[in-house]
Amino acid sequence: MTQVKVFLRDDEIPTKWYNILPDMPTPMKPPLHPGTGKPIDPEDLAPVFPVNLIEQEVSSDRWIDIPEEVIEKYLIWRPTPLYRALALERILDAPVKIFFKHEGVSPPGSHKPNTAIPQAYYNKVFGIKRLTTETGAGQWGCALSFACMMFGLECKVYMVRISYQQKPYRRLMMMTWGANCIPSPSEQTEAGRKILAKHPDSPGSLGIAISEAIEDAVVDESARYSLGSVLNHVLLHQTIVGLEAQKQMEKLGLYPDVVMGCAGGGSNFAGLALPFVRDKINGKDISIVACEPASCPTLTRGPYAYDFGDTNQTTPLLPMYTLGHDFVPAPIHAGGLRYHGMAPIISHLVKENIIEPRAYHQIKTFKAGVQWAQTEGFIPAPETNHVIAAVIDEANRAKEEGKEKVILFNWSGHGIMDLAAYDAYLSGKLTDYELSDEEIQKGLKAIEGFPKPC
Repeated sequence: MTQVKVFLRDDEIPTKWYNILPDMPTPMKPPLHPGTGKPIDPEDLAPVFPVNLIEQEVSSDRWIDIPEEVIEKYLIWRPTPLYRALALERILDAPVKIFFKHEGVSPPGSHKPNTAIPQAYYNKVFGIKRLTTETGAGQWGCALSFACMMFGLECKVYMVRISYQQKPYRRLMMMTWGANCIPSPSEQTEAGRKILAKHPDSPGSLGIAISEAIEDAVVDESARYSLGSVLNHVLLHQTIVGLEAQKQMEKLGLYPDVVMGCAGGGSNFAGLALPFVRDKINGKDISIVACEPASCPTLTRGPYAYDFGDTNQTTPLLPMYTLGHDFVPAPIHAGGLRYHGMAPIISHLVKENIIEPRAYHQIKTFKAGVQWAQTEGFIPAPETNHVIAAVIDEANRAKEEGKEKVILFNWSGHGIMDLAAYDAYLSGKLTDYELSDEEIQKGLKAIEGFPKPC
C-alpha cells in the first residue's frame, strides 16, 4: 500500500525556528528611516512592535528557541500532516510524486497562526493589552483573533473592504473569537478618512489597511501593531512548516526536486521554502518557485526598489520588489495575495536567482482548484489555487520532458469560507484582470526619487 500521509509525533515538533539571515549568500540591504535615509535603529520600531519581537527582527542567530508556552498552543494542531496527492498524480499521468503540507488543519484554517500565536505571546509578556492589524482575505485576521483569545488580548482588525464584502464568514470567525473587525478604508483613522475623501468607493488594499492599523496602535501606549507577513520575524515563525516537512520527507526517504508556494507578502511560501533555500545555498540541486497573481505581479513585473510597506507611508523604507505603495490591486478573490510589495527576504532571494517567481491568472487558478477538489477532495483557498496551478504546470512539464520529479508545496489554507469565489467561477462570472504597463508605471510614480537598494 502506498503511504498517503506522514505524521510527526507531538514530541517531534521543532523546538527552534530557523533564521536564514546568517546563511544569505550576500548581505541584505537594510530598511531605511524615511526621514534620514539611513538604516533604521531597532528603537525606531518600538512604538509599533514590542522589543522582544524587534530583537527577532534584527537577530543574526541561525536558530531561535520556540518558547514552551508557544509550543503548547502549537500542539493544538501541529505538527501538521504531509500528504501525497495520489489521485491528482493519476489524473495528470506524469512521472511525478506530489506532496503537500496541509496547513488548513489549524483552527482558523490556514498557516497564519504559526506567527499569530508567538506574536500574541511576545506582546502579552511585554505587557501589551491590545493588538491591531490588517487582513486581506481574512485568514490573518482570523488567526490573530484566535491567538489574542488564547492569550487574553484585545484585537482590532482592519479588513480590506472588498474582502469584507466578499467574505462575511471570515468576519464572523473573528467576532466569534472576540475581535472587532471593520472594513478598510474606514472613518476611524486619519489614513482611512484621507482615502475615502478621494475615493469614496475604494475597494481598499492591504497597504491602506496597514496604514490604519499602525495609526491605531501608535496612539495607544497599551497597544501594538501585528503584521501577518513581509517582516523577518514573521517569516522566521513560519519556518516551522518547512522544518516539519524536512523531517517528514526524510521519513519517506525522499527529497523534493521542486518546492513551491503561493506568494503575496511571502509568509506561507517562506515558511515552507526557507529551510530548503538553506539546502540550495549549500549546494543542493533544487528549484524553488513562488507563485503570485498576474493582476498583482510584484515579483514578475515590479522593480527591486525601496518602498513603504503601507499606503500612508508610516513604515520604514523596505528593500523589496514593489508595484508602488499607492497601487490598488484589482479585486480578485485571492485577497491574501493583493499586496503591492514582497517580503525583503524573498525579494533578496529572487534578486539572487535562488527563487523563481511565476504569475498566474485568476481563472486558471480556480480551474486548478476545482480539479484539485474533484480529485483530492479538499477545497483550497483562492490563494492556494495559485500554487496548485503551478504544480499542475510543473507536472505537465515533467511529462513533456520525460523526467521524474518530486514536487513539494504548501497547501496554505482551505477554501470553505471562500465558496462565493467558487460560485463566481462555476457560474462563469469570474474574470481575469490584465494589468497594463501603464497601470504599473502609474503605481511606480509614488517611489520616484526614493533611494535605490542596488
